[in-house]
Amino acid sequence: MNAPLLARPVGLRIADLGDAIERARIGAFVHDSADGTPFHLPAWSVAVARGCGQRNHYLVAEGGNGQLVGAMPLTEVHSPLFGRALVSAAFGVGGGILADNPRVAAGLGQAAWALAGRLSCPVMEVRGGPLPGPEWDVDTTRYLGFVRDLAADDEAELLAIPRKQRAEVRKSLDTDLEVIVGNGEDEQRTHYAVYAESVRNLGTPVFPKALFSEVLKEFGKAADLLIVRRGGVAVSSVLSLYWKGTVYPYWGGGTRDARALRANDRMYFELMRHARARGCARFDFGRSKTGTGAAAFKKNWGFEPAPLTYYERVAEGAKARDASPANPKFSLQVKLWSKLPLAVANRVGPWISRGLG
Repeated sequence: MNAPLLARPVGLRIADLGDAIERARIGAFVHDSADGTPFHLPAWSVAVARGCGQRNHYLVAEGGNGQLVGAMPLTEVHSPLFGRALVSAAFGVGGGILADNPRVAAGLGQAAWALAGRLSCPVMEVRGGPLPGPEWDVDTTRYLGFVRDLAADDEAELLAIPRKQRAEVRKSLDTDLEVIVGNGEDEQRTHYAVYAESVRNLGTPVFPKALFSEVLKEFGKAADLLIVRRGGVAVSSVLSLYWKGTVYPYWGGGTRDARALRANDRMYFELMRHARARGCARFDFGRSKTGTGAAAFKKNWGFEPAPLTYYERVAEGAKARDASPANPKFSLQVKLWSKLPLAVANRVGPWISRGLG
């Protein structure tokens, strides 16, 4: 009975994300897909395009009766420093192909690579989903994901955290810190200031401020900012997404004072508490490079690492991109960047980072 259905012709096209009905159809398809993520949503593609000055090309597959049977978010990323690439999904941890069956997945993979050629993008990066085709390189060693269930209440949450980290969290709860949640203009300015200082201290360029504001705008009530203050001064902040019962703390960081105050420990514990109040049951701590301090930090919170599967395809004669600050060839630049005056880093950083994808 299934063979005739699989044999039906499938139409592939680039969706018009400016059409509210089109966006709603795709959003419903992503929501109903077991492997759907916030990074598959049209809202993410639109926010990235507007916030970073890039172009999105959202591929959809339709069955013979017009119903959606596949989707693949794509962003055309161009950078004078790192070249051109077509990415699924740009600036996201996840993405890749969503499809009802392998034939649709293969068709989307072929169509995406053909599109990359027409757009003069010699490199394609796909973050998750099924293998787009046999010509693609597969990487399961570079990044780790960290996801676990939230506990039933605060005390159970503390007990779910390994002993050493639990002690740090308890100390943070006894520290005179104030926690606020919102997504207004004041909170956005505060978050950006904290996040920009945090990534400067790590030696990496900050994303454009517009990227954060566009994500908050597009996700609406499904995103917010949690800010930790000491004496009225913000020391930690995180922008989180909420999707199908999971909270995704996505862009977070702290000032130089945050570590001594244990403000980041307080921030993530308060986010767990806040997410439970919103009805979430899962906490997705995002990705970290294998062997890094960030990965160790997440494991210390009781999150078991799981390898993430990414795919890459490079045109003949071209070179793969590696714009990661962990790349040894950027070690000198990272050291120098961390010493830049914050005003300079904030002015130059967005010009660089909008092309990272």
